[in-house]
Amino acid sequence: MLNSQHTMHSHGSLGTDFILMLPFIFAVVIYLLGVAKSVLSGKNWPVYRILMWLIGVVCALAAVTGPIAAQAHHDFTAHMLGHLLLGMLAPLLMVLAAPMTLILRTVDVKLARRLSLILRSKFFRFASSPMIASILNIGGLWLLYCSSLYREMQDNAPLHVLVHIHIFLAGYLFISAMIHIDPAPHRTSFLYRAIVCATALSGHGILAKYIYAHPPVGVPAEQAKTAGMLMYYGGDVVDLVLIIIFCYQWYKSVRPARAVDPSYGGQ
Repeated sequence: MLNSQHTMHSHGSLGTDFILMLPFIFAVVIYLLGVAKSVLSGKNWPVYRILMWLIGVVCALAAVTGPIAAQAHHDFTAHMLGHLLLGMLAPLLMVLAAPMTLILRTVDVKLARRLSLILRSKFFRFASSPMIASILNIGGLWLLYCSSLYREMQDNAPLHVLVHIHIFLAGYLFISAMIHIDPAPHRTSFLYRAIVCATALSGHGILAKYIYAHPPVGVPAEQAKTAGMLMYYGGDVVDLVLIIIFCYQWYKSVRPARAVDPSYGGQ
């Protein structure tokens, strides 16, 4: 009976892994086609952005399929490693790859205008708000680990897929709301983003400590402690990169004003 249940769970895992793999494989194909079209039209595309996209996709795939994904079904530490890869590192790298910029420069003018209208819509204004993005990202994690949702998703394939999709999309939305790499029609001030970002990152750190002391439903205490430390310190590494990029963008934004300041010898 146990073997039968294990076999059924393995088949279910293979199915969900395949479903979660497809969007990222599709993303690689579309991105590389966009790069090829851009280059053939005489517009160069930075190699480092291609590498960012490919490495980001690899991080996401490592979280949803393969040894880490298989181990994550019964090991909370492996699950947390998957969270760091899928919800933090992969989104950061893929945002830095500027996919929307690539799309807008490779599609025809009519489609580019339609996409621009969609980006300027009230829905995207709401969804791309730093506050809303933070609630979806950090609030979603609190809901996942402070309720029975984590345990339920282990035995419910559709819920398992939805949770992982949410983790990635919420992470991507949060990072793109904090650092503007692609066109951002609804820009907010650096000060506002800094306050929201600091609050969100604090919420992530507090959650890691909470997990360490209060394991999610069905998680052994030792796994919760290891996963909590991984979430705290591993998250800090990604957060540090995000903060450095954010501060650099803020610094660049004030440079033109200084350049024309007479005290700086401007003309």
